[in-house]
Amino acid sequence: MEELEQKIRAVLDEIRPSLQADGGDLEIVKIEGKNVLLTLTGHCGTCPYAQMTLKNGIEEILRNKVDPEIVVEKN
Repeated sequence: MEELEQKIRAVLDEIRPSLQADGGDLEIVKIEGKNVLLTLTGHCGTCPYAQMTLKNGIEEILRNKVDPEIVVEKN
């Protein structure tokens, strides 16, 4: 596993408890370079704000902590 992917996975593991506290979680479908494909599960998967969580939450955190060019997409 390359260094960028390891960093992305580590940050996603930091985010998980917040999602789990709301009855949801995330699953990593695929990480290809700076593109991250996720599935939100549980309450997060059916939340009307799921896209905002991905873009304004998870993607922003990954861009700040790992690389400013990371793109997060919903599976």
